[in-house]
Amino acid sequence: MGRVSGAGRLACVAGLLIAVPGLGAQRVKVTLSPSVASAPVTGRLFVFFTQDAKEEPRVQAGSYTGSVPFYGVDVDQLHPGSSAEIGLKTLGYPYTSLADMPSGDYYIQAMIEPYTRFARADGHVIWVHNDQWEGQQFNRSPGNLTTEVGHIHWDPQNHVTISLTLTQTLPPVTVPADTKWVKHIKIKSELLSKFWGQPMYIGATVLLPKGFDEETTRHYPAIYIQGHFGLRAPFGFTEEQGTETPEHREMRLARTAREPGWEFAKSWLSDDFPRMVAIEWQHPTPYYDDSYAVNSVNNGPYQDALLTELVPLLEKQFRLIPEASARFLTGGSTGGWECAALQIQRPDFFGGAWCLYPDPVDFHRNQLFDIYNDTNAFRPNGAKPPYPERYMARTEEGQPLLTQRLMGQLEAVLGGRARSGQQFDAWDAAYGPIDADGYPKRLWDRRTGTIDKTVAAWWRDKGYDLTDDLVRNWGTIGPSLTGKMHVYVGDMDNYYLNLAVYRMETAASKLTNPAANFTFEYGRPMKPHGWQPMTDAELVKMMDAFHAAHASPPVSQ
Repeated sequence: MGRVSGAGRLACVAGLLIAVPGLGAQRVKVTLSPSVASAPVTGRLFVFFTQDAKEEPRVQAGSYTGSVPFYGVDVDQLHPGSSAEIGLKTLGYPYTSLADMPSGDYYIQAMIEPYTRFARADGHVIWVHNDQWEGQQFNRSPGNLTTEVGHIHWDPQNHVTISLTLTQTLPPVTVPADTKWVKHIKIKSELLSKFWGQPMYIGATVLLPKGFDEETTRHYPAIYIQGHFGLRAPFGFTEEQGTETPEHREMRLARTAREPGWEFAKSWLSDDFPRMVAIEWQHPTPYYDDSYAVNSVNNGPYQDALLTELVPLLEKQFRLIPEASARFLTGGSTGGWECAALQIQRPDFFGGAWCLYPDPVDFHRNQLFDIYNDTNAFRPNGAKPPYPERYMARTEEGQPLLTQRLMGQLEAVLGGRARSGQQFDAWDAAYGPIDADGYPKRLWDRRTGTIDKTVAAWWRDKGYDLTDDLVRNWGTIGPSLTGKMHVYVGDMDNYYLNLAVYRMETAASKLTNPAANFTFEYGRPMKPHGWQPMTDAELVKMMDAFHAAHASPPVSQ
């Protein structure tokens, strides 16, 4: 039992010192117990507050639209038995400081997300969270150290210090078992391991067609589905029968034609359905749950690893037709951008792309700002006080949800030096140059919004502005790319992603020798992020028809 400075008594429960109701605090001291750490820990320390007891406080934090209050600070070589502090100067979200958090009764919890030391092949030595196959979920990552949940009364006017002790370690991820139809692959990438200086892994979740085990000489076209890390089956495939009320179905169809996974499974396993293999790649990086499937100076040669290490293995193991005309791409959001990038950058490798609501494909419309001509991510050029704030999210009716500034604040709380594991930092890591300290150089400052034009030029010149890349290189890639791109996005995408697609369509319409012959389709009216005009089963049939029209002679049937 310990003693703290300031007025008031503290109760001790299971190693957690908590304020007696009626008292409050303006700082939190967190001690690393030797029971969970035998060596110093470098990482990010968080303290979470919530008034809802349904889940641990850490699990309720991090969402940009509904996070409970939390605060974060780096810890460097914190020794077992030593303490670190969350104080008034510690940045938080959504409240900037502990001093701003309203008085009241809260459940409280602390957590450290440990970082791994990487001595990279490029000579930089950095500390970043090494994904544990959880997909960069900062509050659920295996190996994270946590305290028990306590209950306090918080009053920012008082000066009592709350003491918490890290005594628990989060368990490893449980990978779903393979089934007759769904297989999980995880391999060590030699290319990425060499770049990062230690073993790094990529993988895939594979959905097999009906008859795969019986027709042992048959070879199949492949659908490569891009998107965030996840171990579920492609297209949400599940044999567990679900239900959907007429009201829920009407609500779903108002937003998208995509069907539930159990409904898709009935189509996939029907006798007359196209026989293809669907594959979701898994490629989390130390900066994000997905590498964007590109080669990057910060992330390493992920595109090379996926196409030269993973794809050949999948083609051999699952009897895939090893030809461009039998490799198809799809994906939404992050996966929509990857779908477009892989098809544009490697038209010789992929035979067609159906890209859904992609991340910005033209950086003149990087959501709502122009990275080349605007000077600030938070407000328009020439704006005068009171400054209008740019938004990065809205409802499909146009109601603002979140400003660019607040999202930047959330990322700054989750991690400095582009280590938040969130969207803007992910783009900086995938698209940007390396800063002097070895971490990604940011396109715009998270606290001021100022845009770095040298970084903007790097994003463009290295080919990550897909519209610019498409136009500049059409003379070379055009003959292999014509007719292969199909892009779909709602006219009221929640993240303004339709704006960049409009620009890509305009640019593509001007391409000649050959003509682009791309397809662009917009969901109207008021179709949100996640909209697609066809079911997943219909999408597979579209790919099958495209393959029939463009395929080389069959390998073996």
